[in-house]
Amino acid sequence: MSADPSVRGLTSTAATSAAPQARTGAAPSRRTTLVLVGLVLLALGACAAYLVLEARGSWDFVLPFRGRRLAALAVVGAAVAVSTVVFQTLTENRILTPSIMGFDALFVLIQSLAVLGLGSIALNQVPVPLQFGVEVVVMLGASTALFFWLFGGARRSLHLLVLVGVVFGVLFRSLSALVQRLIDPNEFAVLQSRLFASFGAVDPQLLAISAVVVAVTCAWLWSRRRELDVLLLGRAHAVALGVDHRRAVLSLLLAVGLLVSVSTALVGPITFFGLLVANLAYLVAGSHRHAVTLPVAVLLAVVVLVGGQAVLEHLLDAGTVLSVVVEFLGGIVFIALLVAGGRGR
Repeated sequence: MSADPSVRGLTSTAATSAAPQARTGAAPSRRTTLVLVGLVLLALGACAAYLVLEARGSWDFVLPFRGRRLAALAVVGAAVAVSTVVFQTLTENRILTPSIMGFDALFVLIQSLAVLGLGSIALNQVPVPLQFGVEVVVMLGASTALFFWLFGGARRSLHLLVLVGVVFGVLFRSLSALVQRLIDPNEFAVLQSRLFASFGAVDPQLLAISAVVVAVTCAWLWSRRRELDVLLLGRAHAVALGVDHRRAVLSLLLAVGLLVSVSTALVGPITFFGLLVANLAYLVAGSHRHAVTLPVAVLLAVVVLVGGQAVLEHLLDAGTVLSVVVEFLGGIVFIALLVAGGRGR
């Protein structure tokens, strides 16, 4: 089955149908190659700039120090980009991200309860790997329970999954607000610093574990790229083509949940970053095939995160936090997609 003609028949959402379609023949192969080569060069250039710009002192210290941050940026970028593209494929919607399932809100609730229950001093004495493990287990366990509840019995719609995720997100935010009102003001200042995504103080041991988990999960998702192309057609077409839709969606959602849980526990929540790089990937790739969109999204994520961090840290003297800028740009893209979708209807 040819992937591009199938994509032309996709009418699930206005955003999807409005996206550029790939053409058959030699031209798209050259275009895809040029896009990938260009993005690889941009990513390498951004990495080199981050490592060498304003470098002072011994390279034996500078390279490992910056290299650890660079690895954290790459791991988080890959995890967020891949999870968002896969999640948008499953939900057939370009304005949704895995954060809609309440991962970010649950992370905030976990941090708030930890500061309230233990206090900042006692919490800082808890081993970092233990904190990381608890956060990943809680977020992944909650998402797994939700997925099995919705897909383990009678057939339910993915739209119900999104709706339940939104409701739980509101619940977690409300509980977080209640808990934060009970926290001492001095402790609350410590809590606030833990709620923003930070790439500056990533534990090397956690980074190694996260890199392995993200690499294995992304490799598994890459092996399912043709199945993702079929799922992009919608449930009816996928079932007609022999795909066990419920089993495929459940396994892919669990992989998405794992990626989001690991990246959030490693550096903190980044709500709109996936929305930004995923939609840029669709625009740049010119194709809906996951063999193209997945690597393009990962490379764009590396360019945006590493390049942005290099500019902010070495040229602007770290005048602001990268996550704030990324969230601002992602929010603008989200609003633009909503406005474009409304006009399209």
